[in-house]
Order: sequence, then structure tokens, then C-alpha cells
Amino acid sequence: MKGNKMLALGFGLTAALIWALHDLLARKLTQGATLLPIIAMVFGAGCMVLTPVALMLGDWSAMTGPAIGVALVYGLAYAIAGGALYRAFSLAPVRLVSPVIGAYPMLSLGIAVAQGQPVSLGDWLAVAAIVAGIAIVARAAQGDGPEGYAAPPAVALGWAALSAVGFAATFALGQEATRQGAELPAMLIGRLTAFAAVLMLALAQRARLAPKQGQGWLLALMGAFDALALGLVTAAGQLPRAEYASVAASLFGVLTVVLAAWVLRERVRPLQWLGVATVFSGIAALGLQGL
Repeated sequence: MKGNKMLALGFGLTAALIWALHDLLARKLTQGATLLPIIAMVFGAGCMVLTPVALMLGDWSAMTGPAIGVALVYGLAYAIAGGALYRAFSLAPVRLVSPVIGAYPMLSLGIAVAQGQPVSLGDWLAVAAIVAGIAIVARAAQGDGPEGYAAPPAVALGWAALSAVGFAATFALGQEATRQGAELPAMLIGRLTAFAAVLMLALAQRARLAPKQGQGWLLALMGAFDALALGLVTAAGQLPRAEYASVAASLFGVLTVVLAAWVLRERVRPLQWLGVATVFSGIAALGLQGL
């Protein structure tokens, strides 16, 4: 059991690093841009990466009707989470929205409790530390000037909160689809569903989906990053403590803040660095529980 727990944590931490790189590119490319072409390209590239692997290696015979149904809802939840994430990044600096998006662990563990998974007091305290660190980062951003904001901070926070709820649902549904069926088929069905939802929205709005010149390869790379990271968290559904992968993956919010400060030169206050340290401490405590 301990080995399975650490494996789930490893999946989540790896996904966090990959998502941080993805989100750094998302912040850079979404500023002042039309979002539907970006989202469609990223989702579509993820489908192209995943499709041959899922078709060749996936256990499609395990995908029962209920498993397919859960995978379809998983895809819709992911479309909402991803769309809200890009919207939030287009409106405000990383230091504000990324920690809020990463605040879904309480929801993830709450879902685990509803599913009958045992969650200890130490687990809750560790996750509370993660969320407290995220709150410190967000709170310290209240004194920001208007630079880097395309909308009032409350609007950006609203989109970030919607993304957080969407990701909590996405991870829970993806892992449930994996438990009822098989990981690769569930991932492909979900991603194709998300891509189809974006295409239908674009069709309804008669939106042009061609990306800006020179951005195609970056968006394709983002799609590959996203597919790999989401795949790691979804694949953890085969492990007894899958919720640990979801919680550990929340570290992407803080890693993105660090990368944005380094690469994009976004200013991070000392109090926000305290929040970063608090989150890392919470993740470490989560990994050490019960060892």
C-alpha cells in the first residue's frame, strides 16, 4: 500500500511539472489573443498524440457502457476546466490565477471521502497546508497594480475558481472511468469529447480556428504536455490511493508561479514566496503520511 501511495504521488508530481510548463506557455500565448483557436489546437494536438497509443495498446474490451458514459462526462468536465484555465490566464498574471486553479485538492479529497476512501487527519492537515500556501500567494496579489490585467481581478478569479472545480471533477471522473474500464481508452474518449465540445462551440460562434502564424508548433507542444500530464493523473485511477495523484498534481499552480517569475519576469512578493514554501511543505507532509 505504501508503495502504491508513493507511485500515485510520483504520477501527480510529474504531472505538476509538465502542467507548469504548459501553463507558462498558456500565459504567454493567450494575452490579447482569441482563445478558441488556441484551445482547439491544444486539444486537437493532444488527441493526435494519444490516439495511436490508445488504439494499439488500450484494452478496449474492458470499456463497458457505464465506463464509456463516465469517460464522456469526464471529457466534458475537462473541456470546462481547460477552457476556464485559458480564460483566466488571458485575464491576469500567473501569480494570481494559477494558485487558485491549483486549489482543487480539498475538492479531490472530498470526492474520495464520498467514494468511501479512508482519509486520515494527517492527510487533511497536509492538504490544508497546500491550500493555505495557495491562499497566501493569492492574498498577497491584492495590492497589484493594473499592469498585466485584462479584466478586474475578481473576474479572473472567477474563471480560475471554475477551472479548479472543473479539474477536481475531471480527475475524479477520469479515475473512475479507468477503474470501470481501462486507462488509455478512457483517456482517448474523454479527450475526443473535449475536442468535439470545442469544435461545436466554434461552429456555433462561426469562429475561425487557424492559429496565429508561428504558434502552431508551440500549441502542438502544449497539447502533448497536457495529454501526458492528464494521462498520468488518469492512469493513477488503477492505484488504490488515486486521490494522492490528484492532490500532488495541484503543485503545478505554485511551480507555474516560480517559472513565471523566472522566465516571464513576473514580480513575486516575499509573502508569496512564503506561500510557495508552505505548499511544498504540504506536499512533502502528504507523501510522508503513514510511511
